Amino acid sequence: MPTPPPALAAHDLHPFNGMDVPTLLAQRAATRPEHPFIVWEPFTDEGASPGDTWTYARFHDEAGRIAAGLARRGVLAGQRVLIHLDNGPEALLAWYACAWLGAVAVTTNARAADDELAYYAEHCGAVAAITQPRFAERVAAQCRGIRWMVVTATDNGQPPAQPVEPGQRFDTLLAAERAPRRAPDPLAPCSVQYTSGTTSRPKAVLWTHANALWGARINAVHEDLRPTDVHLVHLPLFHTNAQAYSVLAALWAGATAVVLPKFSASRFWPLSLKHGCTWVSMIPFCIKALMAHPVPPAHRYRLWGAGACALPSDAHFRVHTLGWWGMTETISHGIVSSPSVPSPSLAIGRPAPEYGIAIVEDDEVPHAQARAVTPGGSGQLLVRGIRGLSLFQEYLGNAAATAASYTADGWFRTGDRVDLLADGSIRFGDRTKDMLKVGGENVAASEIERVIAAVPGVHECAVVAQRHRMLDEVPVAFVIPTGQVPADVLRGAIAAACGQQLADFKRPHAVRLVDAMPRSTLEKVAKAQLRVMLEAEGPAG
Repeated sequence: MPTPPPALAAHDLHPFNGMDVPTLLAQRAATRPEHPFIVWEPFTDEGASPGDTWTYARFHDEAGRIAAGLARRGVLAGQRVLIHLDNGPEALLAWYACAWLGAVAVTTNARAADDELAYYAEHCGAVAAITQPRFAERVAAQCRGIRWMVVTATDNGQPPAQPVEPGQRFDTLLAAERAPRRAPDPLAPCSVQYTSGTTSRPKAVLWTHANALWGARINAVHEDLRPTDVHLVHLPLFHTNAQAYSVLAALWAGATAVVLPKFSASRFWPLSLKHGCTWVSMIPFCIKALMAHPVPPAHRYRLWGAGACALPSDAHFRVHTLGWWGMTETISHGIVSSPSVPSPSLAIGRPAPEYGIAIVEDDEVPHAQARAVTPGGSGQLLVRGIRGLSLFQEYLGNAAATAASYTADGWFRTGDRVDLLADGSIRFGDRTKDMLKVGGENVAASEIERVIAAVPGVHECAVVAQRHRMLDEVPVAFVIPTGQVPADVLRGAIAAACGQQLADFKRPHAVRLVDAMPRSTLEKVAKAQLRVMLEAEGPAG
């Protein structure tokens, strides 16, 4: 089994010597004390809590006082605190308070099932939990190893169904004085995020403080963030995208983050105009939803960031979209486009200067022995960086998975396939598990999806493999229709488009029209669940 490359050593010089996350927060509180850092904008249904603003000084003060409250309840440096919350100021205050104390914030998907929640708490060894009213009973029942739990006063700003007991409220953590600052240790553990599990249990990605600071600085550089920017945050805070691409990057730049409970197509433009938002990170689900809403005659967005650049929708929204690629394990974008140097539409950009990037035909051999892909080809994406700085420290409690994620000569295996374009740009292809083997031929699900998605009447599509008695696997397309085209006409149009644009072995064996699809993190289609459903049906053919 490969051995992962050595992690950053304590005596190694790097950009964050003598720093940790609280150091950066303290610097911002000293240099921009009255500038808004976090603006909380809850959805204003009747009875909802009003929004609030945390300047850098106020946020620094409250994070330090909550750190004191954690210490008063017995949390020690290095211990893990489960943060099971939807978006809200408490999710951020708790994360930064843990960093202040030297504890490890474990952020979990608020949509996790009971079994997943129990696994997270047991696997990380959480000593305490911070949650909200609608999750409190489940957290208490599933996280049996925790010593105590506190609950926010509201659910994302909405009044709870039952009042929270006074002694269990989140605000009881707010001590009168800030906790003493620890000596900065950039290599100390900072946070854990769980990957989306498919065929195995989710892996726990451990970041150091240097990792978090790397994400803050490099994301701010890639996004050209400035102190005057206002970053709209509507993606879930338990995930790297919102936590590092948005909030940590805003902290580094001294900018402002406007936090929403979740994405809302109807509220997006009114709130963007209200706060003068200039930056937002987007996903395909959000862009598609916004296409049905009128764009205001004037807005202040400088840039959007997404999984591809120069989107066809840019003209509609009157904005330029930067493309990027990154993972929880890379903290920042290993591949990113530039606002100054154009990349082809739908590319993800070029290798970021902070990383080594390679595209090889086989990632199971050492990088030095692998055949590199030439322009026009596709292959496995490898990333080279420094563990604990530009790459994650480890998969917590899983040394075997950590080792297996690297080639023998220390390149990180991303599990993604990408295309190297003629101009040197890169386009995302598929997760390796989304490659199909049809009668001995390799087929990318994304290639079929691109064809089907362009058919009028298709709202969304996902292609997965079904076992076949003769061909090993065949592609099956799940399609959510717009409802504007009759089902039989839509099926015929999809068949015609695939017949014209795809080789016969790439054409879907079946097209299933569905009302909805299972979802995972960031509203991605949970293809693993579609595969399980097809597996239960048995092989086709």
